[in-house]
Amino acid sequence: MIRSRAVRARAGLALLLSGALLAGCGLTSGSPMVDDVRPGTVGKGRPLEGAKLTVTSKEFTEQLVLGAIMGIAFQAAGASVLDRTGIQGSIGAREAVKSGDADAMYEYTGTSWITYLGNSEPIVDPQEQWEAVRKADKANGITWLPPARLNNTYALAVNPATEKKYGIKNLSQVAELSKRDPGAVTLCVESEFASRQDGLPGMQKKYGMNIPASNVRKMDGGIVYTELSSGRSCTFGEVYTTDGRIKALHLTVLDDDKNFFPNYNVAPEINTKALEKYPAIPEVLAPITAKLDNAIAQELNSKVAVQGQDPHTVALEWMLAEGFVKD
Repeated sequence: MIRSRAVRARAGLALLLSGALLAGCGLTSGSPMVDDVRPGTVGKGRPLEGAKLTVTSKEFTEQLVLGAIMGIAFQAAGASVLDRTGIQGSIGAREAVKSGDADAMYEYTGTSWITYLGNSEPIVDPQEQWEAVRKADKANGITWLPPARLNNTYALAVNPATEKKYGIKNLSQVAELSKRDPGAVTLCVESEFASRQDGLPGMQKKYGMNIPASNVRKMDGGIVYTELSSGRSCTFGEVYTTDGRIKALHLTVLDDDKNFFPNYNVAPEINTKALEKYPAIPEVLAPITAKLDNAIAQELNSKVAVQGQDPHTVALEWMLAEGFVKD
């Protein structure tokens, strides 16, 4: 494991600041990022020298890692960065960027299109989905930079034994199996997924599935992965496509061959006034965003969720290993 002076410096300051952080939702608290990093393939010429930027994120694993990645990139480019990652709930982080309490975060196109902008129908093409969000959010003082391939959306997955037994690769084949052998299709899902129109009800309608309610087992999201892996409760399970447990448990994500699930591609969401003040932000983030995909997200998420590593450390070690920054 890389153990850079940047990690050590951050850990030391975190101990000093831990008792001084303000309580609350995270909008009025934060701590400086103190990663002692230099430009690698990003930040050359330190185009953000003298900038003061605040980075935010939601509170779950992937968001904590992405928030750290963004902050580390800004530091390498010369900026002083305030860390306000880990805000509870989606709306808090979004509102921080919108209001200017934070300058930037990595956000998901589907979340913005459906949750924030109030649309009920997702756009099938990922690029068109991003363009629609970018256009709509201009009025909110938010600028979206180009998206990553990383698409953290819903999916069904199978364990190796089920995949081998049925040879299933996509959701259309699950639908066929549910008609041919109804007892073979049992699902482990979260309660919310079982009732959302962009979840189980809509999926069944889109694919012509008819899965009896008795074959649907509702449980906590974390338990879904362990039950699916063991095969005790279900043959298929609801997962998020970038979850680190997919790789750790050797699960296979089934192809959504009719493009039912919304696109949740991640992209930098920047407060427009901050972007006008610091126009070098896009060039700093572009190479990093272009590199992010589901496989990388699964690997980084697994290090946190499965191995118990610190999200910021995981982000920094990846940035160093990729050559984006140097210590």
